[in-house]
Amino acid sequence: QVQLVESGGGLVQPGGSLKLSCVASAGFTLDLSRIGWFRQAPGKEREGVACVSVGAGRTLYGTSLKDRFTISRDNAKKTVYLEMNNLKPEDTAVYYCAADCGRPPKYIDYWGKGTLVTVSS
Repeated sequence: QVQLVESGGGLVQPGGSLKLSCVASAGFTLDLSRIGWFRQAPGKEREGVACVSVGAGRTLYGTSLKDRFTISRDNAKKTVYLEMNNLKPEDTAVYYCAADCGRPPKYIDYWGKGTLVTVSS
C-alpha cells in the first residue's frame, strides 16, 4: 500500500523559512516516480507547488514560487523535501505530497494527509 507522510509544517513569521519532508512507505518505489508538492488554502482549490522528476534532473514550480521554494529528493531515504524561504501570509495552506505531478490533482491517485503551514506575525 502506498503511503506518503508529510511533516515539517508549523507556524512561522513572514520572511521565515520551513523545510517540509515527505516520506514514502517501504512498499512504494519512490525512485521510479515523479513526486509533487501541492497546497490548498481555505476556500481555494488545490494547486501545484513543485514537481521533481524521477532522477531529480528536472523540477517545475508554481507561478512565482521558483525563487523562494526548492524541491529535492533523496531516493535512498525515500524522502522528498520542499524548502520554503521568505514565506508570505499567502503561503498559508495545507501542503500535500503526491505520487505524481505535472497534471491536475484530480488525476493523481496517491496523496499524503498534509501538513499545515501558517505564516503569520
